[in-house]
Amino acid sequence: MTSSTATPVSSAVRAATTATYAAFAGSGFAFASWASRIPQVRDRLELDPAALGLVLLAIAAGSLLALPLSGPVVTRIGSSRTVVAMSVLLGLGVLVAALGSLVGVVPVVAGLFLLGFANGAWDVGMNVQGTVVERHLGKSIMSRFHAGFSLGTVAGALIGAAMVALHVSVAVHLTVVAVVVVSLVVWQARRFVPDHDPSEPAADTEAAPQAGALAAWTEPRTLLIGVFVLAFAFTEGVGNDWISVAAIDGYHVPAALGTLAFAAFLTAMTIGRWFGPALLDRYGRVLVIRVLCVFGVIGVAVFVFAPSPVYAFIGTLFWGLGASLGFPVGMSAGGDDPKRAAARVSVIASIGYCAFLGGPPTIGFLGDHLTVLRALIVVAFLLGLAALIATTVRPLPGSTDRH
Repeated sequence: MTSSTATPVSSAVRAATTATYAAFAGSGFAFASWASRIPQVRDRLELDPAALGLVLLAIAAGSLLALPLSGPVVTRIGSSRTVVAMSVLLGLGVLVAALGSLVGVVPVVAGLFLLGFANGAWDVGMNVQGTVVERHLGKSIMSRFHAGFSLGTVAGALIGAAMVALHVSVAVHLTVVAVVVVSLVVWQARRFVPDHDPSEPAADTEAAPQAGALAAWTEPRTLLIGVFVLAFAFTEGVGNDWISVAAIDGYHVPAALGTLAFAAFLTAMTIGRWFGPALLDRYGRVLVIRVLCVFGVIGVAVFVFAPSPVYAFIGTLFWGLGASLGFPVGMSAGGDDPKRAAARVSVIASIGYCAFLGGPPTIGFLGDHLTVLRALIVVAFLLGLAALIATTVRPLPGSTDRH
């Protein structure tokens, strides 16, 4: 994204940029901290792959309930208040899941549902703020905000691996995570800039946010971007939920090494997101995405069919790199028109998060019949679909993005 005229960046925009990074990083850290302990929760609750898939489904169910509501909510109360409120709710969800792991499946499911609900609305809020900051800065940095999310996930995964190696309980580990994330994000999200220019006329009716969200559901481009994001969300979500389990069960590595395989995946995704803006500005969204889809397919195939754990770890790197830019590019495409950004991002995220609804039970079901490791090959087919419809993320006519 480029602007025709360079404009000075105010201190408020700089603060909002830092705050947006913090929101993304905090979300990633919280999620990866939970994901890093999935194998231990599974063992404690004695869950088979299918049962684990259904437990993980609670996150997606919460997100899918929140996402259709989040567009009108963000439009009405703003991204700052939305992220503040949802960070507190997410912290509560992590806490309930952590303490619930000492009791049984039901409280864990309840905690994960709250985590998913909060994460869904938080996701829309911080992505809307990301598009606002992009417009103020006049350049493409959305994938770097998502790199902030990935940095948070890497930190969460590495700390999680250390907690596993040190035999720190899931309850203690995740309770501390909840407190840290809520404290950081509540402090930073208050520094967001307004979602709309105060000089622009406000909506005339109470129904305007809801009407805008409903209209976005009828736009073919928005719906196709949603399917595009769904494919990448499936690719990323399956990696988050299942790489450590597949490495432990499929390659018989110790639990700490299984978590490090997850961390390698997240590290590659972070690198792709950090350096992605230069590639997107030079070569355009469509070409870059299609090349990354090829990387992702290669990575998944190597991870699934590797002759040894070493090659499987290499596969996670290609997988993570291939998954890196799809979600942020989809969010940027949804925000090409600032007046419709909240509604469109909400719709795109709602469709995309269906992957988190279908992913865990799909892999769990296939895992019972093929092994979890072999079941992961379905990711390659979703990446092929994303490559085919990648033209849908090409910027709208008149967008400040040249590509």
